[in-house]
Amino acid sequence: MFLNRRSLLATTITSAIAAATLAPAAAFAADANWPTRPIRLVVPFSAGGANDLMARSAAEGASKILGQPVVIDNRPGAGGTVGADIVAKAQPDGYTLLVSAAGVISNSMIKKTMPFKDDALQPLVMIGLAPSVIVVPKNAPYNNLRDFVEASKKGEGFNFATAGTGSTPHFVAEMLNVKYGAKLQPVPYKSGSESTTAVLGGQVEGTSEASIIALPHIIHEGKFKALATTWTKRISAYPQLSTAVEQGFADVQIAHWAGIHAPKGTPPAILDKVAAAVDKAMKDPATVEKLKGLGIEPIGGTRAEFVKFADAERKRLGEIVKAANMQEK
Repeated sequence: MFLNRRSLLATTITSAIAAATLAPAAAFAADANWPTRPIRLVVPFSAGGANDLMARSAAEGASKILGQPVVIDNRPGAGGTVGADIVAKAQPDGYTLLVSAAGVISNSMIKKTMPFKDDALQPLVMIGLAPSVIVVPKNAPYNNLRDFVEASKKGEGFNFATAGTGSTPHFVAEMLNVKYGAKLQPVPYKSGSESTTAVLGGQVEGTSEASIIALPHIIHEGKFKALATTWTKRISAYPQLSTAVEQGFADVQIAHWAGIHAPKGTPPAILDKVAAAVDKAMKDPATVEKLKGLGIEPIGGTRAEFVKFADAERKRLGEIVKAANMQEK
């Protein structure tokens, strides 16, 4: 009896050791074979906007490289929080990913409550960005950003349309207010299209909108006057427009960017595969030509580069949130 028990114990220990040894090997094999089924790419905004268009370009290119369909799932709401929450609570197996935007970084600084913690999502790779363009009505007397800022300091100031608290236009207004003494009153609208309509109708003095939305009104229709782009480089599709930095506003740097975030705990091997696929897709000549023609700058890059970018954005935007008291009322 004693020998049988000892033999049973030895067998149990041996089996446990074998299982512990095989588990990491099985996990490694699963990561190496990924993906074996379609990948869901959650876009936390409506179809047709800059974020959605960049997501679709990345999905098309990455699916060819990864050998599986990458399916777009638009889940708009709450400044991107609805879609982000879906991914934050998804299984970290690489089959549910988020097309992220600035709100993934700034929402927790601004909103009263959040359904998930910041570290529930991890930066994976940058897709691209649509530089923001500061625009005014075509008959406005301002020819550059400095004229506009100086004019705003007189009297009660200017109304500046935004797509809501924490939106990119809101940050542009507060950057100008906090750093350069402008007197811009953010006026929230439900979307960027409503904001541009407000400028065209003369309800507000100006706004800042993604290049993909603003450029058709500027180049083809002549309805807007562009004062500056708020990214660090000129827009490929409209290089004659100078940047805010070039005009002396070194702290006005922001764009409508799109990247990919994954649920915390997603295996590094899978993250590396996605990053490499998106980077390759964003360097495809046909994709580059298509996106740049729309006013979008394809970026791609490595995981490390996107992590560095996200950390820098969190610090920089956090300073503006605090200085301008941008928290939701």
